Amino acid sequence: MLEKTRGIYLHHINYSESSIIARIYTEKFGIQSYLIQGVRKRKAKFSKSLFQPLFLLDLEVYHRPGRDLQRLKDVRMSMPFESLPFEMIKSSQAIFLSEVLLKCLKEEEPNAELFDFLFHAIALLDLKKDGIANFHLAFLFHLTSFLGVSPQAPSAAKTMFFDLETAAFIASEPLHNQFMNAETTANFKQLFQFDLGKIEQIRMTNRERSVLLSQLLIYYQMHLHLSGNLKSLAVLKEVLA
Repeated sequence: MLEKTRGIYLHHINYSESSIIARIYTEKFGIQSYLIQGVRKRKAKFSKSLFQPLFLLDLEVYHRPGRDLQRLKDVRMSMPFESLPFEMIKSSQAIFLSEVLLKCLKEEEPNAELFDFLFHAIALLDLKKDGIANFHLAFLFHLTSFLGVSPQAPSAAKTMFFDLETAAFIASEPLHNQFMNAETTANFKQLFQFDLGKIEQIRMTNRERSVLLSQLLIYYQMHLHLSGNLKSLAVLKEVLA
């Protein structure tokens, strides 16, 4: 059946001499794999430049429920990006976040709230000028609520540590070592205070961002059972250093 849907491009692998299989998170069908034929040819029907991390796409697809591989009839940009593909920090964040999403998004069914969050967050990343170094941290934090693993909000100033195992703030160090220290916990609390539109108000040094990112990824691994290393993480940390 021919269907129209918006999509968020995440990743592809090469297939045959001229085609690719693309993983795209769609508004109507959740995560899907699409065979895109001839895109690596010189005179391709679709430009390969459309298939870059976190690009927002309008798709026309042949969708058959239950199939592992779907087919694409037409694709175009949903909105032209002004800066995301061209600015080093933003493009590095896009590559990193697309890799995280590829590991997190497994459902082949629609989730309108999650899709809208992702779509508007990516659009904001393109338009945002201030506080960009904080974007990936705020994105990962707010994403947890849509994935069903959001941490408990801090209830009092005396909660000096965040327990990664229980997803709760606590007053003293736990017996295990899976927790944020006082400095990182204080920085983490800032993510509860500001939405993605106000990331310029988050105050952290590059070192503090790097530490908090590492702790957030441990949290993702623990609560979403993510496996394997993130290949783009080292590049992102180097760009933000």
